[in-house]
Amino acid sequence: MTAQATGLEVNPAAETIRLGQLSVRFLVTGENSGGSVAVFEAAVPAGQRLMAPAHSHNHYEETIYGVEGVLTWTVDGKQIDVGPGEALCIPRGAVHRFDNNGDVNVKVLCAVTPAAIGPQFFREAAEVINASGGPPDKAKMIEIMLRHGLTPAPPTQG
Repeated sequence: MTAQATGLEVNPAAETIRLGQLSVRFLVTGENSGGSVAVFEAAVPAGQRLMAPAHSHNHYEETIYGVEGVLTWTVDGKQIDVGPGEALCIPRGAVHRFDNNGDVNVKVLCAVTPAAIGPQFFREAAEVINASGGPPDKAKMIEIMLRHGLTPAPPTQG
């Protein structure tokens, strides 16, 4: 066995991170892929919205693969439904967010290339979201997002 292969694990980040009613579970982290990719599973209950502000990222693409249910992504103002077996690549710099507008729970896989974000972002965001009992503290969320390479979108006009 090669030296590189000795540290292999299945689902090396077995932790489930709960952000309100949403949950995230990393399957591959940057530490496990030499920084080339991070892959996580996200579960979004029926009727739930992303609690963080719409955002973009300039250092990586994010590809979404639908597993269960339909998640509606808004990318640069365009709504795109992603269902089972469908994939959406969100390019660097595109402002995006998601909502589960349906009455069915959603599960998606997200691949971030290169692996510029990992579990620590979601842990920090979860602390803010779970502490609020309602909408999270926007200033704290923005600070966390900026520290982890996400750019919050400016407020919409009108």
